[in-house]
Amino acid sequence: MSDKKLVLAIFDGESAADSAVESLKQWDKADKKVNMSAIGILALDENGQLKTQKMGRRSVRKGAAIGTVLAVVTPIGLAAGVVGGGLLGALHRKGLGLNEEYRDMIANELMDGKAAVGVLTDPDDADQVMDWMVKLGGRPEAHTVSSENLSEIERETAAEQQATPPAA
Repeated sequence: MSDKKLVLAIFDGESAADSAVESLKQWDKADKKVNMSAIGILALDENGQLKTQKMGRRSVRKGAAIGTVLAVVTPIGLAAGVVGGGLLGALHRKGLGLNEEYRDMIANELMDGKAAVGVLTDPDDADQVMDWMVKLGGRPEAHTVSSENLSEIERETAAEQQATPPAA
């Protein structure tokens, strides 16, 4: 697996993020030169709990869900309900190379009713994805996610899923 870019854009709300994702999916389907590995939305629900939605038609690799990658972007307190506490703590310690200030900014935006759209894409496509997100009303930033970090997320997620009994 090669390094990926996580393009994360803040939108004015969840409905704007949903519309952006639909547009991104249509563009990804129509343009075979663009490779968006996975697309997801981060938002807070009506109870102030973080929720993630996988929206893309592909996943990075089995077990390395975009929801987990997006949860790692947010402060551990917000993301604990989405991903197991032990798993999230381990992934936050390893990090994706994002500083706490950036994570706090994401949390503040989400608490203000905004939503984030995250796209894992090939590094060569990140600028096009960012331009597209700007046209859709988002404020994007791109961050490199190393293949080692993606592999670690996959391993940790698979181990957590095996250790967690299914819900009754």
